[in-house]
Amino acid sequence: MLKKRQSFLVLSLVVLLVATFGMVASAQKQVTLKIGLPGSYDVTSKDIIDQFIAEHPHINVEIQEAPWGDFTSKIATQIAGNTMPDVWFQENAVILGYGERGVAQDLAAYIERDLDTDEYIDGLFSARTPDGKVWGVPHGINPVALAYNKTVFEEAGVPFPTDDWTYTDLIEAAKQLTVVEGEEPVRFGFIGAYAITNGWFPWIKQAGGSALDETKTKSMFDDPRTIAGLKQLRQGIEEGYFTNVDFVRAHGGDLEVFASGKAAMHFMQYSLQVNMQNNYPDVDWDVVKMPKAVNGERYVPMVANSWLISSRASQASKDAAWEFLKFYLGNDAQNIVAASGSTLPVKLSAYEVIEASGTKPLNKAAYTDGIAEGGVTLDENATWNEWRLLVQQQVNESVVHGKITVEEAAAEIHKKVQEVLDEN
Repeated sequence: MLKKRQSFLVLSLVVLLVATFGMVASAQKQVTLKIGLPGSYDVTSKDIIDQFIAEHPHINVEIQEAPWGDFTSKIATQIAGNTMPDVWFQENAVILGYGERGVAQDLAAYIERDLDTDEYIDGLFSARTPDGKVWGVPHGINPVALAYNKTVFEEAGVPFPTDDWTYTDLIEAAKQLTVVEGEEPVRFGFIGAYAITNGWFPWIKQAGGSALDETKTKSMFDDPRTIAGLKQLRQGIEEGYFTNVDFVRAHGGDLEVFASGKAAMHFMQYSLQVNMQNNYPDVDWDVVKMPKAVNGERYVPMVANSWLISSRASQASKDAAWEFLKFYLGNDAQNIVAASGSTLPVKLSAYEVIEASGTKPLNKAAYTDGIAEGGVTLDENATWNEWRLLVQQQVNESVVHGKITVEEAAAEIHKKVQEVLDEN
């Protein structure tokens, strides 16, 4: 009787072990995850991908990579045919559009369940909509700071910029730094760009204006404050203490003009520090925070590329994709992002890697503290790419080149932008 009871206990234990092993094996069932990498490993660190694969042996990772332009062209066809990757990244505004079209998975519940948002900058929610949906999480953040050429300032006897500067201070310094020989300027105080991030957008924000209202459904280009910001940019170009577009193009582009000392200041995006290190290592330069606006606040435009999870993926692939995004937002991967210098991570702990880099610009806190204080996205919504291009064209042709008054240009911009918003 005792032997039978012992045999029964042994058999029960074996059955329990087999069942437990089966549960573990089931939990670790192999799943395929397709990751899309626009720009390939030039944009996303291969070390991050390799480490994720090594630490998640039950996830069979397939990489779909291509040059950025090729990838973004192909992805539209893949979406139409339901053959897109399970997780990929693009510009934040594109991700917002995908969310509106039902292509992107809402990540709000995943984030609430698995992330301590206090460990991240506000940019973690760059792809959040006014109603609380989160269509993606950042691949990286690219903010703007005020770069200045120290050699030019020293030669001109003008004090370096500080974090306390206002836009009025920038304008006055630009006037002092400008040098004209005969009728030709040989040095400008500031690069007057017409692009959105380092051009017209910071000028309208500092004047109290904006491109869209808070709901992202109404154009604000008829706001007198928006117009005032555009007029300041126009005036600087007209009076010659800001560069004009033709001068910059004729002298090799923004970085060449800045590095060569033909312009003393520039609203420089974080990613361009890599270009400066590689192409202009001997230039003595640094950055300070973006100047303060008329209301005393600071607005730091930032560009984000964001990861999304396909809403059409299987649940197993969605879960695997979130495992990848959790890994990407974790300490190891975020430290790798920080060390690259090409974009800012979103996890606060990774900023220690940035501070310890020792590369120019030395005052990287102008970027990191700047976005913590006043980081703003570019009024992005699902139609951002469409209305932004309309604004760019009008700013370039009418505001920067002065073909019509700023008021006339703003009225035309307002009409066209509102038409796009209403149609969508």
